[in-house]
Amino acid sequence: MTKPQMLDTNYTKKTLLIGVQSPHNRADDIQAYYDEFLSLAHTYGITDYVNIQVKLREFDAGHFFTKGKLAEIKEIFDSQDFEEVIISDTLSPQQERNLSEMFDCPVLDRTRLILGIFEKAATTAEGKLQVEIAQLQFAKTRVSGLGVHMDQQAGAVGVRGGPGETVKEATLRHLNRSIVTVKKHLEKLDKTRETQRKQRLSQGIPLICLVGYTNAGKSSILNALTHSDVLAKDQLFATLDTTTRQLNFQGKKIGLLSDTVGFIQQLPHQLIDAFKSTLSELEYAALLLVVIDISDNNWRSHVDVVLQTLDDIEIDKEMLFVFNKIDRLDRKELQKRLSAFGFFAPYVAVSCTTPNGLNPLRKYLEKWKPKAQPK
Repeated sequence: MTKPQMLDTNYTKKTLLIGVQSPHNRADDIQAYYDEFLSLAHTYGITDYVNIQVKLREFDAGHFFTKGKLAEIKEIFDSQDFEEVIISDTLSPQQERNLSEMFDCPVLDRTRLILGIFEKAATTAEGKLQVEIAQLQFAKTRVSGLGVHMDQQAGAVGVRGGPGETVKEATLRHLNRSIVTVKKHLEKLDKTRETQRKQRLSQGIPLICLVGYTNAGKSSILNALTHSDVLAKDQLFATLDTTTRQLNFQGKKIGLLSDTVGFIQQLPHQLIDAFKSTLSELEYAALLLVVIDISDNNWRSHVDVVLQTLDDIEIDKEMLFVFNKIDRLDRKELQKRLSAFGFFAPYVAVSCTTPNGLNPLRKYLEKWKPKAQPK
């Protein structure tokens, strides 16, 4: 996997990165999963790090890692002046707290890492509000893991709350109030989107949406098909905000083409919930272009992740699978992978970086007709 452009060139913490092969990991190629984790770290801005891999056959409820594995990791940690630990899997609040105390430094799991990337990548008001909601919702899940002192009474003068209110209760109340406030701001922005949607629907203009695994090439396809200049980087989660452009072929208006935020394995549910207003655009799509990087060794699990995420947000639409980056495979391997896909859905194989590489997709869309007006 190509090292992506970093978001934060001023990140200076020396970090121990721990890639974990765990029992619930669905990756076909564990090395590709490790590479993805490393790309997440690069995207976050980490440059000074040591990267290790750990295989777990079982979990420890208190520390995630079993006693033997934890001793090995601690020995590596103590050998250098690390200031932070990042783990490729998801930790419980208790596990995160116990590991932070043991290493005496911040410990980030996969969820915190992805939330941090989204925070850095958000540029629009809507994107920033959605990320803020996700962070507040995640903070609520961590309150219970902050220790016994959180159950002590708040007792502060001037703090709203009933007699005997604990610090935990006061913290949760503050977070809930903050979530409500941010959601109200987001709802105001949603009204503008709804007005634009109603206008489009009244004109009978079909909407085609690009969805798929992060860094599969959705924005590059949007740019090539609509002659746009939307940000397209070899970087995970380069696109957070929905971008819509008019799609024309040979003077004929096909419809509107929208790009959406990419999915990823173990995408934090807080982000899915927070970005539902953006992803709600998919409800009105006449066609989904499901973009998959066919050159990635974990492409089949990427298909599963995309389909599962669409199912989680209750999206059931006509689909065309767009297998991108075919230029990175030789013909024999490409045919092998396409044959393994089967025939449960139509697909095209394309490349954004070769002359006429998108012709199969253009030809499909030129002949395509909406089956029914989106609801």
